[in-house]
Amino acid sequence: MVTTGFVIAVVGIALCVFLCGVGSSLGLYKAGSAASGVLGENPKRYGKVMVLVLLPATQGIYGFIVGLIASGSLGMDMTAAQGWAILGCVLPMTISGLITGIFQGKLSANCIYAVGKQETLSGKLIIYPAMVEFYAILGLLTAIILLAVA
Repeated sequence: MVTTGFVIAVVGIALCVFLCGVGSSLGLYKAGSAASGVLGENPKRYGKVMVLVLLPATQGIYGFIVGLIASGSLGMDMTAAQGWAILGCVLPMTISGLITGIFQGKLSANCIYAVGKQETLSGKLIIYPAMVEFYAILGLLTAIILLAVA
């Protein structure tokens, strides 16, 4: 028999994977669109912009990792309190993955536009979206630590 706790935990895990994927998808759309415009003018800049395009993809990967780890805690006989605990454990990654994926994509797009104007900036500009990545990593680590003690 499926318990309320199990359902709550599954919903939390599903939201984590889904919303991190949404954040990555929106970020990748924004960065990829910018790269398409820049590469349409100068295809030789492909290598310079590809890393900037790929950065927002990591949030989806992080959400998937947290989902896999959290699913190891699932049990059909979970209490509601246990279900809420799992949901709470994945929440840091859920929220940070959604928000940082979107904003990292927007920031990457602006950096890509700058690389389109001045190619030599690519190495310097990667630090800005990488700074946003730091907060996604904090969400990942927090979720993993919480799941380890839950």
